[in-house]
This record gives sequence, structure tokens and C-alpha cells, in this order.
Amino acid sequence: MTQTTTTRVLLTGATGFLGQAVLERLLSGSDDVHVTAVVRPRGSQSGSARLRQLLRKPSFRTWREAVGEERAREVFEARTSVLEGDLTGLAEITEPFDVVVHSASTVSFDPPIDQAFRTNVGGAVGLYDALRASGQDPHVIHVSTCYVGGIAKGLRPEASVDHDVDWRVEFDAAVRAADTAEVESRSPERLESFIRQATGLHGKEGPKSVARAAEEARLEWVRSRLVDHGRTRAQSLGWTDIYTFTKALGERVAEQKWAGDGHRLSIVRPSIIESALRHPFPGWIDGYKVADPLIMAYAKGALPEFPGLPDSVLDVIPVDFVVNAIVALVLDGHREQTRGAAAEPQGPAYYQVCSGASNPLPFHQMYRSVRSYFLERPLEDSHGNPIAVPEWKFPAGNSMERGLAVKEKLAAAGSRVSSVLPATARTREWTNSLHRMQTGLGSLRTYVDLYQNYTRTEMIFDDTHTRALNRSLPEGTAEDRRFDVRAIEWRDYWRDVHLPALTEMTKAYGRAKAASRKRASRTRGLSGGTDVVAVFDLEGTVASGNIITQYAQLRRRELSPVQWPGEFAELMGNAATYLKAERRDRGEFIRAFLRRYEGVSVERVRELMDGSLGRAVEQSVRPGALERIRQHREAGHRTVLVTGSLDLLVSPLAELFDDVVAGRMDQVDGVLTGYLATPPLVDEARAQWLKRYAEDHGLDLGRSYGYGDSVADASWLSLVGHPHAVNPDLPLYRRARKAHWPVEDWRRA
Repeated sequence: MTQTTTTRVLLTGATGFLGQAVLERLLSGSDDVHVTAVVRPRGSQSGSARLRQLLRKPSFRTWREAVGEERAREVFEARTSVLEGDLTGLAEITEPFDVVVHSASTVSFDPPIDQAFRTNVGGAVGLYDALRASGQDPHVIHVSTCYVGGIAKGLRPEASVDHDVDWRVEFDAAVRAADTAEVESRSPERLESFIRQATGLHGKEGPKSVARAAEEARLEWVRSRLVDHGRTRAQSLGWTDIYTFTKALGERVAEQKWAGDGHRLSIVRPSIIESALRHPFPGWIDGYKVADPLIMAYAKGALPEFPGLPDSVLDVIPVDFVVNAIVALVLDGHREQTRGAAAEPQGPAYYQVCSGASNPLPFHQMYRSVRSYFLERPLEDSHGNPIAVPEWKFPAGNSMERGLAVKEKLAAAGSRVSSVLPATARTREWTNSLHRMQTGLGSLRTYVDLYQNYTRTEMIFDDTHTRALNRSLPEGTAEDRRFDVRAIEWRDYWRDVHLPALTEMTKAYGRAKAASRKRASRTRGLSGGTDVVAVFDLEGTVASGNIITQYAQLRRRELSPVQWPGEFAELMGNAATYLKAERRDRGEFIRAFLRRYEGVSVERVRELMDGSLGRAVEQSVRPGALERIRQHREAGHRTVLVTGSLDLLVSPLAELFDDVVAGRMDQVDGVLTGYLATPPLVDEARAQWLKRYAEDHGLDLGRSYGYGDSVADASWLSLVGHPHAVNPDLPLYRRARKAHWPVEDWRRA
């Protein structure tokens, strides 16, 4: 008589794409399976909370609708539990398990070498050591990839990968590589280069910004070094990338540490996993997967050509086929358990869940399906115009590499030129075009480096064992629980299932980004609030002049017609010195220039500000600035003008703002000394002042607004929730475009 028992499953990687689909299938497709998920906490969120969140994801939607929301919650709570922690430091396993599904891994092709090894190799070591210490004998299903065999040609069997690489040696070397890169990055020569780079890009923002940028450059150098190290080491041993290399070593860990002791081990190797064909619903996918960035870049016109082999086989498999194969192995152990049969260990079993052998998809066929789909249903550009997809000729890889290298050099040269150009509407547009070109070239470089190994492959993966496993399913098994790849009609899959789902996901991302940017740039109809401050820079933002033109206007009125030409000539003669100082440090420039006020009568300045010079200052205020100040005041916001100019010279603007914070110069007997009473309130000094000002007045900087025109303003603009670049210089323009800050022109209303 058959006895029904509960199969207890330990699942790793439950929050990932494949893991959540396995969890959903085990819960929705069987009543006698309990799943314990290994989930690590993230920040303040516990592993249990992260697991519960999965129930609200689209992967569980069909099941929730079928059984009802309340029943789904009850089943989820009753049949799942969490083992909190990271695989590399897994706690003692005390619960009994019949099956372990190990699907956790890094899915990036190009991570730093130490990260890839810690996750794909160290995670396997931690899991199998914990299982061995528990004294249990579960059936382990280790999820790997078809590409573990490395660079090869011809039929790749469902068998252990033939290599003699010692995973222990490689793991230790990868960890040491991270330590070595950290040490190298801290050498005086490297640090000096990071400081020079940071000073050139961020010097005007202040010393803290330079230090922060230098450290970011160091960390990026370490990351790039470790990425290059991983790629090169993998290729030196015959693998395409560090991902496939570490997955192969992860298999060897499972073979040695688990199957080597006589335990049952099944290794499941999917090929390129994409959206579901049938379950949980056609087209289900959780974020972009391996082939998707390439497809969408093509659809957006960003890939004019690609060096793939048109007659190579692109081995793609719908995610539900992989899930069904894993679940078949889980329940196969359950069926043996209920029959009372004790399976004799016969070494690891290998299952390649793929399509290349039984239902091959040539790359040119996939390309034609994608091209025809986007010709009929093109994406739209930012102006709502349809994007015409290019026609690929599949050039040789070396010719495309040469052309790409030339374009990268030209873009780099253009970037150097743009760094010294004046900020005009034309140069900003050129800079923006250059940025788009560099972004496109960067994407193309990434796609060529990472994907051509998969679109130029001459490997075919055997799936004999997987087909046999599918045939072994009980008679009457529903079609959506099978995984016979011959049932896939590729043209229909691309045009009716995957591409519509991918397009809709892309559009949803676009809508979300557009909504976010709209919220960030919204200024009209401002919500009221007395805890909001709007901070305005003066020179180049609120007013068209600067401290040089202020000085010239003052002296032209103060000096006689005989004296003024000499003053003007001397001013022009020192222009280069002032310009160099301004490029180095705005505070240095202000100190140096304001020395020219030495000996100027305070009374005379006030007379001029009450007369023609004051009227000139009022007339220099830009129409857009007046309108924005009015909007903030109507919304009840506190308005503040902060400037490096002297307080005497901005007094006519006081009535526009609640507060005016300006420079103040020492006086002796009513005459200006040329020395400021306090350091100039610029770049990081202004940022520190703003923090204190907000604290003293009970203001919420997260809801507040800032308006500046220079990259020197970036330090304090980044403190407010709504930063704006107004008629920006090119460095601030680039920063604003990258951070999606609104860029505005206040020269007109």
C-alpha cells in the first residue's frame, strides 16, 4: 500500500529568477512538499521577510488567483520556512531534508574574480560542508550551466567536465588577488594618479569632493583589475569567462564533497534561460536575462552590427522547462521514498536542459524573428518616433573590433576637448551627443566582449538524459509540467511570447523612469510647506553677471573718465591669472579678486547702489529666476540667496528673498580693506553652511530645492531633494545629465 509522506526540500537561491519559479512550482503543483529556503538578511530586512515578499511577485500571481489570496498566504506560511544566513557561513543544519536544490549563484558573466569564487565556489563548499556535518543523506540537485565545458566545439556530453584544475588552489588565489589589488591600489604612485584625476574633475567642488572622488576612482580601479583578472584567468584555462569557470569548479566541489562520499547527486545544466513558455504564464520573466540586453539594444538601434556567426546555434530554454526538470528530480526522490525503494548510489547524474541537440535555433533564425517583430512593432525614441532597427551583416569579429577601437579613441578625444569648451547651448548639446555616443560605444563594447562567445559558439549540448527524464514522468502528467523541447515552435515563442513580454517590461521601466524624472523636475504647483527651503546661487543663476562685471560696473561709475581706461587695462592684464585661480579653486579666485576693492569708500558704494548701479543689479535678474522665486514664495517656502559677492553689492535684491547670505569685507575708517571678514561661502563651505542653516530653522532638505550654474555648486546641490542646474557650465551639465537633475534656462520667462 502506498504511503503518503511529506518531502522536505532545502532550497538555495529562492529569491532569484530560477529559485522563485522552483518554489512556486513546488507549492502550487504538489500538496506534500515543504520548502526551507536559505535566505540571507539584507540591510534591516530579515531573511523571513524577504521570503514572504516573494508571494506578492508575478511568479505567484496565477497560483494566488487560482486558490485565492487568503488560501495562498495560509499555504505559503504552512509549507515554507527560512534558514537565515549566507552559504559561505551557513549555520548548522538540524532539520531533516530529503532533497536539496542548490540554485544560488552569481549570474553576472563578468564579476570581480573574488566575488565569483566566493559565491559560485565558496557557496557550494559552505553548503556541502554543512550537509556533511549534519550526517544526512538527501538527494542533492546542483544547478549549473551547459557552458561549464569551456571553449570547445562539437557535441558536449551530459557527463563530468574533463579538467584537472584544483578548485582549492584557484579559490585561494582568487581571494589573494583581491588582497593584492587592494595593496596595489594604495601605492603612492596609484594614489597620486587618483588624486590628479579627481582634482581635474572635481577640484572646483572642494577638497572633500576631491578626496571622495579619488577614493571612488581607487575602488573602481580595484574592481576593474579584479574583473580583468577573472576574465584572463578563465580564458587562460579554456573557459569563456569567470562565470562559466567558477560554475565548473562548483560542479567539481559537488562531485568531490557530496557524490564522492556516496551521496546521490544530480547536476542540472540549463542553457540560456529566458521567459516561460507556459507556466506560471506565457512570457513570465523577472528582469532582463542573458540575451535580453542584446535584443533590446538592437531594438533601440544601439547595435548597428554584431560579430556573431549566423549559423551558430543559440541555445535558449524557457525557464519553466528548467523548473519542470528540477521538480521532476525532486519528486522522483519522493516517488522512490513512497515505494520504499532505496536507490543505490551510482555516481552523479547529469541533465542538460537545453534545445540545441533536439530543437536547434540558428542565430540567424533568432535574428530574423527579432528583426521582423521590431519592424512591425518598433520601439519609440524620446520624441515618440519609431526606431528603425538595423540590418546585420555579421562581420568578422576582428574587423568590427578595429572599427570599434577607432570610434572609442575619437570619443575619448572629443571628451577631452569638451572639458575646456565654454558653456553655451551649442556646446552643451554637443556634450550631450558625445555622452550618448560614449554610452552607446560602451554598451557595444560590453556586448561584443561578453556575448560573442555565446553567439559564435560551435558547441551542441547533448540532452539524452534529460529527454529520458521527461519520458519517465507518470502517464497523464500535464503538458505544462513536461519539458520536451521539441514542443517549442521558435518563431511563435519569439514573436508571441518572449518579445512581447520583453517589450512590455522595457516600456514599464521607461514609464517608471519618466515618472521619477517628472517628479524630480516638477516645480510648478509646488506643494506648500514652511519646512522647505529654496536656495539660489546668484552669479550666472539668478543674475547674468559675476563678481568681475560687478566690479567693473562699480569702478566705471566711481572713477573719472581719465582713471577708468587704466583700471580696465590693468583688469584685462590680470584676467589670465584670475582665470587660472578660478579653475583651481573658486574660493581662491574670490579672495584674489576682491583684493581689488582695497581703498574703496563704503559710503560711495552705498550711494551707487541706491542709484544707477542698484538699478543695474535689479535689471540683471533673469526672468526665469523671478518667476521661480515667486512660485516658491507662494508655496510658503523659505527663499535664500547665497553668493560669494559682497553684501554691499547685492543689497538691491534683499526684498526678493527671506535671507541673503553674502560675503562681508573688513573696513577701516569707512574704507574697504580688500580682506574678507570670513572665508568665502562656496562649494563645500556652502554645503556645510546649508546643513547648519536647515538644522537651525527646522528645514527638510529632502523636500527642498537648489539652483546653481557651476560644478562648484554640486556639493551643496546634492544635499537637496530637488537640485536644478541653471544655464550650467559643461562639468555641471554632465553631472546633471548623469544624475537626471533638471537643466533649465532662466534667460527668458
